[in-house]
Amino acid sequence: MDSPALPIMIESDPAPFSPRYLTAYHPKEQAHCFVDILVIGGGIAGLRACLEIDPSLSILLVTKESMDQSSSSYAQGGIAGVLDSDDRFENHYQDTLVAGADLCDPEVVDMVIREAPDHIRQLIAWGTHFDQANGKLLLGREGGHSHNRVAHAFGDATGREIIRAMIDSVSALPNTRIWQHAFTLDLLTADGVCRGAIVHCQQRGRLLIWAKQTILCTGGAGQLYRETTNPELATGDGHAMAYRAGVQMADMEFMQFHPTVLYIAGSSRSLISEAVRGEGAILVDRNGYRFMPEYDVRAELAPRDIVSRAIVNQMEATQHSNVYLDLSQLDPDYVRNRFPSIDNACAKFGIDITRDRVPVRPGAHYMIGGVRVDRDARTSLTGLWAAGEVISSGLHGANRLASNSLLECLVYGAHAGAGASRAAREMPDRYQAESLCYASVQDPTEPLDLADIRNSLKARMWRSAGVRRNGRELADAADSIATWCRYVLPRQFDSQAGWELQNMLTVAWLIIDSSRRRQESRGVHQRTDFPESDDLHWHSRQVVVNSNLEGP
Repeated sequence: MDSPALPIMIESDPAPFSPRYLTAYHPKEQAHCFVDILVIGGGIAGLRACLEIDPSLSILLVTKESMDQSSSSYAQGGIAGVLDSDDRFENHYQDTLVAGADLCDPEVVDMVIREAPDHIRQLIAWGTHFDQANGKLLLGREGGHSHNRVAHAFGDATGREIIRAMIDSVSALPNTRIWQHAFTLDLLTADGVCRGAIVHCQQRGRLLIWAKQTILCTGGAGQLYRETTNPELATGDGHAMAYRAGVQMADMEFMQFHPTVLYIAGSSRSLISEAVRGEGAILVDRNGYRFMPEYDVRAELAPRDIVSRAIVNQMEATQHSNVYLDLSQLDPDYVRNRFPSIDNACAKFGIDITRDRVPVRPGAHYMIGGVRVDRDARTSLTGLWAAGEVISSGLHGANRLASNSLLECLVYGAHAGAGASRAAREMPDRYQAESLCYASVQDPTEPLDLADIRNSLKARMWRSAGVRRNGRELADAADSIATWCRYVLPRQFDSQAGWELQNMLTVAWLIIDSSRRRQESRGVHQRTDFPESDDLHWHSRQVVVNSNLEGP
C-alpha cells in the first residue's frame, strides 16, 4: 500500500428546518409488510445485492420508477477491470489513486480492483453480452487509464445490457418480489437501529415495510444541477433519507462533472461517452483550435476534473457557450458501429458525428459523496447497508476514474447482499410492527410552485457549486437554500414532486455546506479563492452527521 487510510474529520451541521420524517404516520393507520431483507433501488447495485442474498431469505426490492429506468441503464462507457495480459492490478490501482487526487482509501482501491475480473466474468455467466472480437473481449480506454481495460456492450449501451441480464436473473429468484413505481420516503428507525422504510406505492398506497436488514441502493443526485447527464429520477432521495435518519455522510462536496455533454440549447442533455475520446476524438474550441494539450500532457485522456475545467476555461476565453468534439479523422463506419446510441442522439439534431463537430459542455454526472460505508458495505446505522452511487466508500477519492462506477456497484452490491444476508440469518423469525408514530410538523397553508423552486435550485447549484466555486457564491447559495428550506422542508406533501424537492434541498444544503468548509482545490472541488491543494489541513475526508434528529 502507498499510504495508510486517510484521517476522518467529523463535522455536524444539520440542514435547516429538516424534520425527521417527510410524512406523518401511525402504525394503527397504515398497511404493513414484513420481509427479511428490503432492497431500495433497482439499479446494478441493488440487483447485485439480491443475487448475493441467501435464497432461504425473503427479499423485497422496491424501485422508484420501472426497472429499466435506473441511472445504471444510462451508463455508456463500460466497466473497468484488469482483463488483458498486458495490464496489471498495480496499473489500475495507480490510475485510480492518481485520478482521485490523493484522497482515495488505498485499501478500498486495492480490494475493488482485485475483485473486478471475477465480477465481470460473473456478468457474462448471467448472460451479459460484452463486445468481442475473435472470442476475446474488446477493451476500450478512457480518460485517466494507462491501459485498455474497459469492457463495453453494444458499443455504447453497456449499462442497458448489464441491467437487462441482471433483471432477468433477479426476476427468476423465487424468494424475491419486485415493486416498481414505489417511492421510498424514509428509513424507519428505533433505538438506533434501521427497521425498514416507509414506502408509497402507486398500486398499494403508503406502507410501513418492516425488514430485518435494509440495503440502500438509490443512486445519485445529478438533478440538483441545471446541466446534468442524469435521468429525472436522480434527486438524491437515498442521500436525504439516510441523512434524516442520522447516518454518517462523507465527501458531500465532491460532485463529478462529465466534460462532454451534448449541448443543444433548449433540449435535454445527452451524455457523450468518454470512450469517444478514448477512440481518438479531439476537443476543439469555436475557432477549431485543439486546446487540451495546453492543459495536460494526456490531452483529451486526462481525468474528468481536468478536462471539465479546461473546457470551462476555453468557453470563457472564447466567449462561447460550448466547445466541440471532432471525430472527423476517425473511420466513419467504425464510429457508427462503436457508438450507435450517440450517433442516433446527435442525428436527431441533424449532426453527423462522422463529419460534423459535436457541441459539448460539462454537466453534473456522478455523486462521489454519500453514505459512508466500510469495506463490507455497512453504514453507521445498525441494520442498514448501502451500495452504488448513494455511497462514499473511499474508492473514488476527490475524482472518480472513468468506468470505476459500475465496478463499485457490483463489488459493494455483492458485499451488501452478503453482509445483510449473514445478519438476517442470525435474527429470529419474529415479525412485528414497532409502535412508532410521527406527527405532522406543519400542514400546508398555501400552495407552492414546486417546479419554480426546483428550477431555481438547479440554476443556483449550477452557478454556485459547479465546475468552479468560490466562497462568496457558496455563501449566497447557502442563504438561498436556507430560505427555501424554511418554508418547504417542514411541510407535509402528498406527492412525489413535493418529496423530491424536499430531498433535493436537503442534499443541496449538504453539498454547499461541505464545499464551504473545504478551503482548498482538490479533484472535482475547484475553489477559485483557494486554488491550491492543502495537504496540511485538508488531506482528510469530511463526514457530516445530522445532530438534530427528531422523532423515533
